[in-house]
Amino acid sequence: MEQDYHTHSTYSDGRFLFAMVRAASEAGLSGIGISDHCTVSEREPMRGQRNLLGFNLDVTYERRRGAIEGLRERVDIAVHDAVEMDYDPREEGAIADFLDQAGFDYAIGSVHHLEDTNVHVEPYFAEKPERERRALVDRYFEKVVSLVESELFAVAAHPDLIERTPALRGLASEEHYRRTAEAFVRSRTVPELNAGRVLDDYGSFHPSPVFLDALAEHGVRVTVGTDSHRPEEVAPRAERIDELLDERGIEPVELAV
Repeated sequence: MEQDYHTHSTYSDGRFLFAMVRAASEAGLSGIGISDHCTVSEREPMRGQRNLLGFNLDVTYERRRGAIEGLRERVDIAVHDAVEMDYDPREEGAIADFLDQAGFDYAIGSVHHLEDTNVHVEPYFAEKPERERRALVDRYFEKVVSLVESELFAVAAHPDLIERTPALRGLASEEHYRRTAEAFVRSRTVPELNAGRVLDDYGSFHPSPVFLDALAEHGVRVTVGTDSHRPEEVAPRAERIDELLDERGIEPVELAV
């Protein structure tokens, strides 16, 4: 991989900007995208989560942009001013307005919530019967397809994020993957090969191998992101991405930034 399009800084839940950029340079990358989390939802559950987590890029992006511009003058790699937006079909208008106003280099879209609950909250989903969990997985992929069809984003991040949650893991079907792949065929949005959990207990990339096969069968190419939140994650995750790209003969998409 030449560039890492998906990393985070202290403007959401990552580490210092300069440390993330330095780590990308030391890893031999030619560019890094600082794509901090952002939500513009005004629905009460989401507003409460945003305030609790401190995901306030919607009001701090100009301050971060100034810091990025300062870094660009001091480093030898490209530093992209990007964003990872929480997506929900109910907020498409607000998302579109914000992205038009903010003018990021590119936007990544992510589905992180089901029933206004982060998909990582295992106890919430574990207590539900299998029938309801399967219905939630159906809903998850409906939202991913809607994200792709919205044409709001350059990249769709970790498009099978539910696999990280044991209560939802293994419930996705080849039909889910086929419908999602078909949506990508019709869209400018590119799915992301995401290494955010490849070196921890989860131990796998997003998309899963079966999902990645479905994308390949439909001629859908992928871009790459380490989804790093700490400097020490960048190099080893980039190395694992390179290994998988070589193994599968994938030439990743380079974003037009």
